[in-house]
Amino acid sequence: MQKNIFSTLGNDIPAGLVVFLVALPLCLGIALASGAPLFSGIIAGVIGGIVIGSLSGSHTSVSGPAAGLTVIVLNAITELGTFEVFLSAVVLAGIIQIGFGILKAGVIGYYFPTSVIKGMLAGIGIILIIKQIPYAFGVNETKDLEKYIPFVNDWDTVLSLGNLSKTFDFGAIIISAVSIGILIFWEQSFIKKLSFTKLIPGPLVVVLLGIGLNKYFKFFVPTLYLSNEDKVVLPVVDSFVGFTDLFTFPDFSQLGNSDVWLAAVTIGIIASLETLLSLEAADKIDPLKRISPPNRELLAQGVGNVINGFIGGLPVTAVIVRSSANVTAGSKTKISAVFHGILLFASVIFIPGLLNLIPLACLAAILLMVGYKLTKVSLFRHQAKLGWDQFLPFIITILGIVLFDLLIGIGLGMGIAMVFILLRNYQNSYLLDDKKEELDGSIRIVLSEEVSFLNKGALIKALEEIPEGKHVIIDGSKSRVIDYDVLEVIENFKTNAGSRKIDVDTIKIKSIKSKGLH
Repeated sequence: MQKNIFSTLGNDIPAGLVVFLVALPLCLGIALASGAPLFSGIIAGVIGGIVIGSLSGSHTSVSGPAAGLTVIVLNAITELGTFEVFLSAVVLAGIIQIGFGILKAGVIGYYFPTSVIKGMLAGIGIILIIKQIPYAFGVNETKDLEKYIPFVNDWDTVLSLGNLSKTFDFGAIIISAVSIGILIFWEQSFIKKLSFTKLIPGPLVVVLLGIGLNKYFKFFVPTLYLSNEDKVVLPVVDSFVGFTDLFTFPDFSQLGNSDVWLAAVTIGIIASLETLLSLEAADKIDPLKRISPPNRELLAQGVGNVINGFIGGLPVTAVIVRSSANVTAGSKTKISAVFHGILLFASVIFIPGLLNLIPLACLAAILLMVGYKLTKVSLFRHQAKLGWDQFLPFIITILGIVLFDLLIGIGLGMGIAMVFILLRNYQNSYLLDDKKEELDGSIRIVLSEEVSFLNKGALIKALEEIPEGKHVIIDGSKSRVIDYDVLEVIENFKTNAGSRKIDVDTIKIKSIKSKGLH
């Protein structure tokens, strides 16, 4: 096994470099959006790469601070009062994740409707956009406390964004606009076809140009120059004592506080769910079609978050942005994830001065685009096309998150999804019929009259247990309604069956691809 891993270094080392270039601005930007010290984002990236990368059973997934946790972290730090108390909640969240792994709760992700999950990510995207707008305008709490607009899940906050027109910094707006333009340009299909874009990610170009543009302002247009308070601030290490001072340690004095436990449970559940979803997505784009063990991943994530909590890092999850960059760059094994963590560590030790030249407006632009990708208009159209049973839980989840908070939004979305399930199942069974082996050796799986997302886990388990080389018939002739989530599972199984030498036929099961819904 070791020989196999090290024989792919020619692929993994360059891929790790690409992931590092993608991860560095995201680690800083997500820490900024979370209201945490910027260095905590770097710590999280290092632990996500080196520790979780080493312990994980996935060869493609890369972990780090995630946009999906920004709202939770921001609210938790605010409510708990200090970052140190928040870190105690991160330690507890990691222990909870380890418990999930031991209890083999990796199937938890199968029991959340796709509509609610997409609504959760879209809601987070909207909040991320609102939170970053002040930074894009050059307004932040360091220099403009009375003008800075913290997001408190209230429409007054949204309405007050209009005040930015009176307080903006024109230099920051120029850098933000140029940065967003570059990121949009980098996403165009004709640019993606160029080989150099695989080695030079858009966020890196944005950061370098932002630094260069601000230097230009300094010498030629001083009125537009962004000073230190508008740039990244990371500590510069000049001694071993200085290195140890980089870390922040948890304050466990508030363990009796119910808010600490609420934050821990919320982080533990949401981080686990986002990890499992990202893990599944990373497996889908793996050219070798390897299947990652979800329970081992939860254990690895739990260990990583315990360490993060003890040394001052943000909570982490598996992240599809880094994972997709990893696969696209040609990674073969998890060595690339570990190497990207090593590079993150080296960057803050050897080049903190360079990192401190990065304008916050650049990071805001990167996060605005991340938020847009989570909540773009095409997603709303896609969900509407699926029907009210998919669209209503999706939109209710978004409204609940934006108007109230993350847990309330998810709870409301789950409630609406369950109402649709109960209405459809009022007189119909939704149980899955047992697998039946035919006389010719083929396996027939007969779906019942009503198959909902509640059956997703059972169906996945049944399909995973099918031996290699078999002929499988998935029979939907008795089904009146088959949930989109189940159709997606069947479509994914058909896509990956070839790697297990399994032939798949379906009877009266509509393809989500043929309907233009995939």
